[in-house]
Amino acid sequence: MIIRLRHYLIRYARQQAGTVSYLTLVQESELGLNLDISHEKSRLNEILTEISTAEHAAGRPILSSLVRVQGSKGQGDNFYKLCERLGMGEWRTLKQDENFLKDLIKECRAFWQNEDNYAQFAREVAAE
Repeated sequence: MIIRLRHYLIRYARQQAGTVSYLTLVQESELGLNLDISHEKSRLNEILTEISTAEHAAGRPILSSLVRVQGSKGQGDNFYKLCERLGMGEWRTLKQDENFLKDLIKECRAFWQNEDNYAQFAREVAAE
């Protein structure tokens, strides 16, 4: 599931504008999770956290910045708390900064639309 979701988000960063909802993410990446069941939604959040933590550790932008909370234009508290754990600042301050999320999304798109970065990803996929 982690690999499938990461691949989906990288393709999304390259091809789509805006952000993707949890429901669309689950459906289009064929994860088979039911977001009406709390432990399955929690599992999706855990996967997104794991992907983002690994991406950040590798010096890449946080892919989960592209995923918006349903019924919202942005992210929930858990996303900002993750950013705090990753050393980006205090989560409440980050949440109130109207440019923080926009900048993360821009950075993510720019990184994955760079052909050299994407070629490195393609080599990783080929090795999996």
